[in-house]
Amino acid sequence: MPELPEVETVCRGLAEPLVGAHITDAEAHRANLRMPIPKNLSARLVGRAVISITRRAKYILINLDDNQTLLLHLGMSGRMTLSRGDTPLAKHDHISFVFDNGWQARFNDPRRFGMCDLCATDKIDAHKLFRDLGIEPLSDDFTPQKLAGLLKERKTTIKIALLDQRLVVGVGNIYACEALYRAGLHPERLAGSITAPEIKLLHTAIRKVLNEAIKAGGSSLRDYAQADGTLGYFQHKFAVYGKEGKPCPDCTCKAKAISRITQGGRSTFFCATKQK
Repeated sequence: MPELPEVETVCRGLAEPLVGAHITDAEAHRANLRMPIPKNLSARLVGRAVISITRRAKYILINLDDNQTLLLHLGMSGRMTLSRGDTPLAKHDHISFVFDNGWQARFNDPRRFGMCDLCATDKIDAHKLFRDLGIEPLSDDFTPQKLAGLLKERKTTIKIALLDQRLVVGVGNIYACEALYRAGLHPERLAGSITAPEIKLLHTAIRKVLNEAIKAGGSSLRDYAQADGTLGYFQHKFAVYGKEGKPCPDCTCKAKAISRITQGGRSTFFCATKQK
């Protein structure tokens, strides 16, 4: 599933051509994805101007000039694609948008685990998908002190805590593994056992790995690509994710190989020597 860096990259790729443009046509080519697509989508969107494209957690927010926001989630295999002119629909193009500046945007989703909804912009925080979301890890509010408070007395493991969207949003499995490696923290440590100095290391690692991934255009695994079709390349910088059996890149720890365990139904990759 695309994580925060991938979604942020898509938002930035959509914003440059679409902000300020008016929607001249919008069409859903099926009735539902993970949830029903609004039946009156076209009537509510045509004529509206895009005033900004932002992100909340792993959701794309296309904010319109009539206090509406189009909510999109890419799910497991979803993509937003951009093209110019009269481009034929591709297989799995489930929603299409046409703009007055010649651009077309398509929501393509082979597995149909994505979603689309419309919500009043000033009521986003109360939407059922948003009201329980945690803090944004790249926001100014995300401080070491805030992270310490979120983890205090948590009896779950630190890896599972980082994946809990009620605490911190958007980190995801890949970047949790990479951040814990950089911070030198074993993924099976209890979240409540992380000390104040370790909290600072983890806070720095989370923000650095996310920012580096955004700069690299995200990580292209399986279906993900940027809106212009370009693949991300942060996967070439992974230290541990997907590296089971390969040497630890930190030669000073002299670990023979990266280990893999399963936590919460997901693979966790780590160096048992470096991460304590």
